Formats: sequence, C-alpha cells, structure tokens
Amino acid sequence: MRCDRSHMLLYAVTDRAWLGKQSLHEQVEAALKGGATCVQLREKELDREDFLREARDICALCRRYGVPFIVNDDVEIAVACGADGVHVGQEDMEAGEVRRRIGESMILGVSAHTVEEARRAVRDGADYLGLGAVFPTGTKTDAEPMSNGTLRAICGAVDVPVVAIGGINRGNILSLAGSGVDGVALVSAIFSADNIEEACRELRALSEKMVRS
Repeated sequence: MRCDRSHMLLYAVTDRAWLGKQSLHEQVEAALKGGATCVQLREKELDREDFLREARDICALCRRYGVPFIVNDDVEIAVACGADGVHVGQEDMEAGEVRRRIGESMILGVSAHTVEEARRAVRDGADYLGLGAVFPTGTKTDAEPMSNGTLRAICGAVDVPVVAIGGINRGNILSLAGSGVDGVALVSAIFSADNIEEACRELRALSEKMVRS
C-alpha cells in the first residue's frame, strides 16, 4: 500500500491506558467504523509474543477496512506481522537504516520537530512525517509544543504527506487550518471517548474542514 495524503486525515494511535470495557480490537474497529483513515499500534510494555499476536490481529482488522496499519517503533514486529508500515521517532532507529530493513514496499513514517529533521527524514526515505507536539499533551510529557510557524515551515519544506500530533482534540483541530498539514493523529481524543465510533465521525468531519480551510 502506498502512502497517500488522504491516509493522514484521521490517524488513530492506540494507547493501552484507555482500555476498559472494550478490547483493543473492539476499540480499533469502532474507530475504523467512525472513519479513521490510518491506525498506528503503539505498545511499550507487551512482551514480544503478545505484541506480535496483537499486531497480526489489528493488521487483519485494518485490511478488512482497507486502511493502512502502522507499527510504532518496532521494525521486526512490523515486518513479521505484515504491517503496511512502521513509524519511528528521532530517538529510535535512524530512518535510513529502517528503510534498508523494510525495503521499498512498506510505508515509513518519521517524527520531526524541525525543518532540518524533516528534510533529513525525507532524504532518508520517509513516506510521511508526524509533526508535533502541536499542543501540550499528557501522552508525551517531555514534548515541547511546536510553534505554528515551525509547523508551517516544515510543511512548506517537504513534499510528502504530513500529520500533526500532540494534544489535538475537537476543540482545537480547526486552529491548525492553513498550516499545511494533511490531517491529525489522535490518541486520547479517540480512545478515551465513551463512544469511539461517534467521536471519530465528528473528528473526521472537523479534520476535513481543517484541511479544506
């Protein structure tokens, strides 16, 4: 699957902290029914066997909905489960090395915080960039919010799809209008919702309005 700007529109990033009455499978399916355009599986604490089992399950689910499935950080799990791609941060494996390991057919996403990082990531093979944190976020407490000027500068400096991440919710999505981003990556705004499917419908409509503005 090739990376398209439309895949960035409503990019759902999982977080085990929000598991409750529903399983992760049920939560992700609700997000897909509500219009999520990409799913990233982010796991920091599962052992390898459980992580791979879960990755294969969510990958198969995303395939049924025709939505890209991305694994955060772990290149080996991404390859082993047949994921569409992998996403790495600046502190993870270097993007060029990831590209060498996954080949040309898989999607490579890279987090970037400056124009220099963004250009280097694209040069090293990134298919899309995750930019942020654009607002204060409890998911990554050490992340300093990215200024709107930096966000615009990065979007203007690269020709690959870009997704904004960090502290985004239905109350602030529209403030990203005109920045150049192709969509929003959300964690708690999706997975902490009482009705994930309904929340995703509303969030997708807001993201579409933001991109058009």
